[in-house]
Amino acid sequence: MKPQPITFRDGRQVCPLGQGTYQMGRRRKEEVQALRRGIDLGLAVIDTAEMYGTEDLVGEAVRGCRDEAFIVSKVLPGNASYEGAKRACERSLRRLGTDRIDLYLLHWIGHYPFSETVRALVELRQEGKILRWGMSNLDVADMERILSLPHGEDCAANQVLYNLHDRGIEFDLIPWSAGHRIPVMAYTPLGEGRLKDHRVLSRIAQRHGATPTQIMLAWMMRTPDVMPIPKAGSADHVEENARSLAIELTDEDLREIDRAFPPPTHKIRLAGW
Repeated sequence: MKPQPITFRDGRQVCPLGQGTYQMGRRRKEEVQALRRGIDLGLAVIDTAEMYGTEDLVGEAVRGCRDEAFIVSKVLPGNASYEGAKRACERSLRRLGTDRIDLYLLHWIGHYPFSETVRALVELRQEGKILRWGMSNLDVADMERILSLPHGEDCAANQVLYNLHDRGIEFDLIPWSAGHRIPVMAYTPLGEGRLKDHRVLSRIAQRHGATPTQIMLAWMMRTPDVMPIPKAGSADHVEENARSLAIELTDEDLREIDRAFPPPTHKIRLAGW
């Protein structure tokens, strides 16, 4: 089965493959061109954060095509008080050069109560400055706390670490998220490049006339409403990533991957920030 669009609770659909920007900014012109090429190819989701220092780069990339892009940004936990989150959002909007953020996330758990942060996110949405809000780096128990808050059921997404080497979320977070119709955004989907030469992935890639990178991304997108957001600093790299959307892995491919990278059989502490 080919990857299906990611569907948010409000009905908005986006391509199941996004674009990451963490650690970008060293080759700005090339990276802006890469992001624009991704938008041209339908990779609408561009992920950034106030911590990354790439919001202005994203703003430059979407200039002239803002309506085709779906911008995700994040507030740092240290700025996630009620007033702090609202001020941080205003700063992000200025750096992005836009009047709204499509999805605004709490980057990870800090010392401010969830209730305070969520109240700010709800108001920012009511003001039209963000269109959706969500979380990042939250496991099941904390996501349940979010949903228990006033307007918590509007939580639109959760962004977490997920790749072939880190499959822990398959045991409980992915099923829980599916049951609550909350898409999972997967950062570091390629394992920081550590897996691209793996013999099993290379063998499967050869069968499909593809690359190991494309196999990893196709594997992640096998699960509905799971979106990998790989970084691609060049147009060629973006085009390579985009071709993963056409790959249909076979049952045998999936069995080989499971033998090489066993799925979790018990609860594993959420990795990441």
